[in-house]
Amino acid sequence: MLQKAKEVLKKYYGYSEFRTAQGQIVESILKGKDTLAIMPTGAGKSICFQIPALLMEGVTIVISPLISLMKDQVDYLKEIGIEAAYINSSLDNLELQETLFYASSGKYKLIYIAPERLESESFCNLLRDLDIPLIAVDEAHCVSQWGHDFRPSYRRINSFISKLSKRPIVTAFTATATDNVRKDMLELLDLSDPKVFVTGFDRANLSFTVIKGEDKDNFLKEYISNNEGKTGIIYTSTRREAESLHDKLQKGGYKVGVYHAGLSENQRNKVQEDFSFDNINIIVATNAFGMGIDKSNVRYVIHYNIPKNMEAYYQEAGRAGRDGEDSECILLFSPKDIQVQKYFIDESLMSEDRKNYEYNKLRAMVDYCYTSKCLRAYILQYFGETEVMENCSNCSNCNDTREEKDITLEAQKIFSCVYRMRERFGVNMIADVLKGSENKKVLSASLDKLSTYGIMREFTQKQIASLINKLIADDYLAITDDAYPVVKLKPKSYNVLKSKEKVFMKINKIQKAAKVDNELFATLSAVRKEISIKEGVPPFMIFHDSTLKEMSEYMPSTLDSLLSIKGVGERKAEVYGKYFLEAICKYLKENNLQSISKVEKDLPEKAEKIKTHMITYNLYKEGKSIRDISKERGLGITTIQDHIFKCLSEGMEINVDDFIQKPYEDLILKTIKNIGGNKLKPIKDVLPPEVDYMSIKAVWYKSNIS
Repeated sequence: MLQKAKEVLKKYYGYSEFRTAQGQIVESILKGKDTLAIMPTGAGKSICFQIPALLMEGVTIVISPLISLMKDQVDYLKEIGIEAAYINSSLDNLELQETLFYASSGKYKLIYIAPERLESESFCNLLRDLDIPLIAVDEAHCVSQWGHDFRPSYRRINSFISKLSKRPIVTAFTATATDNVRKDMLELLDLSDPKVFVTGFDRANLSFTVIKGEDKDNFLKEYISNNEGKTGIIYTSTRREAESLHDKLQKGGYKVGVYHAGLSENQRNKVQEDFSFDNINIIVATNAFGMGIDKSNVRYVIHYNIPKNMEAYYQEAGRAGRDGEDSECILLFSPKDIQVQKYFIDESLMSEDRKNYEYNKLRAMVDYCYTSKCLRAYILQYFGETEVMENCSNCSNCNDTREEKDITLEAQKIFSCVYRMRERFGVNMIADVLKGSENKKVLSASLDKLSTYGIMREFTQKQIASLINKLIADDYLAITDDAYPVVKLKPKSYNVLKSKEKVFMKINKIQKAAKVDNELFATLSAVRKEISIKEGVPPFMIFHDSTLKEMSEYMPSTLDSLLSIKGVGERKAEVYGKYFLEAICKYLKENNLQSISKVEKDLPEKAEKIKTHMITYNLYKEGKSIRDISKERGLGITTIQDHIFKCLSEGMEINVDDFIQKPYEDLILKTIKNIGGNKLKPIKDVLPPEVDYMSIKAVWYKSNIS
């Protein structure tokens, strides 16, 4: 049974093996078990119900919450050769009747429907005429009032299922669910003796960063400049902030779009389409830019403000790196953002109990921003995982490489000013006084008469405000919860004022992203873009970046070898293969390189050994240094050196002089002859310490062939 599923996986999706837990979930469904699967974004939930649908008689119903989400899913299925359709408010009555007719005649294997459709009894009656072996509820957390995307129409799913003449297998899928939400999904969907799979919430390819008290606009300007060309999403709390940021970035020359609920449907659709087709590579959006985002190559998600809760944050951050490639999730935290979220809760029509529930969720989000422990561990524990590592080596708390600076003097000036202003003013007013501003508010309150007026003139007002925010974040100052929050001294500040304690702040340094010089990847991306424009299909639906990356690494030159690349199924190879093969063959010829086949099925171990040093060889032939190759491949320098000498031993063209430290060549040769043998360490021990093993190996090899 599972073997047939694997055959379908390879034929249509281009993968030989299921990912973690996918196979178990597919097997559970094929055995007729109701199934609940909680899997992180990007783990391949859709495959878990699409493959059983292809192996079952009849048509599978997929309940999906957003028009854009179901459209993307159906378009993708058609791209890989699977007949599917959707039914939502975008169809007129004739199109609806036509879709159902083709479904009943066996044309479609999957039909995606919006949950609101189930509110129509006449529509439900039409569905009852179909042979439905399987129902998949996507984004199943929407059934729970405790979930962050509660949709009342999801409550009708169980009623619809109960009225079918034959109960189908019922499956439910989501990426984020607390214990309360999990219980609701099981109960409200009335899953029968279900198999429950919780594969973990971890997204190992995502790095998490919280930055407190920084000038957000300056940070964004530097970050986007240093990551130019990469695809990213910037989330804001309000429409006004989204519009303002969009205008700033657009004036900076970036290809950017804005998305929020205040735009017309046509405007939102246009922006989303431009993003999908790579016409723009940055979206500035409110949380209205939601679950329908299926773009695979988002390299960063930046939250300009704190989101309302951890569920919303993790789902939005999880839109980065859906293709499994390394991506960044950055949260820019400012205490005043808390007031905005509190305002949204206060002004809502929720009951007091519900408001308290939302306040507690917001508190957990704030704690995430303040915690000093591993950010990944905090997230996983929030979602109920108990056994988590305490150091993930991939978050800002675990990899804290910021510069430490003594700002005791600046802190004393700020604390003194807060004290003399009688703890009655907010951050900006304090910063104005310290800067020596002559604005109307400062002068009318006679704050220019204070001894602390103008004692930080050398700083900008924004820099002073940033320092104040850092001191708030580190618990030296407090900020009240009033409509107009004011700054107050906390006990920690008094020892600083009395010079009994120093204050150190870590200053964030934005590292410029290393650009990998992969000419073939860029060429294949250009080919993908041309096909995208010609066919009217988003580039990521043709091939994911990870597939192009593997193509550029192995450089397949035949259809068989192309089919061995992950993500290349039979239909895509047939329809698009020739364009990519032409580009690869041209590149191989122009650069005098060799293709690396992954199809040596009879000698898998040998193939594995050959491929890795051949990849290194091709990068060397492109003119890259040992260090560059090591960085690009994520392998140690010693490993890359071993690859080079393996290529030498196989007679490949390599200039050993490239790896010899010339001033020491004669000394190395003399030492080799004196000591003899074929062990390098005794030779290394008597040479100057700056002589590296690569030079010794190269001289030894050169002396043996000359």
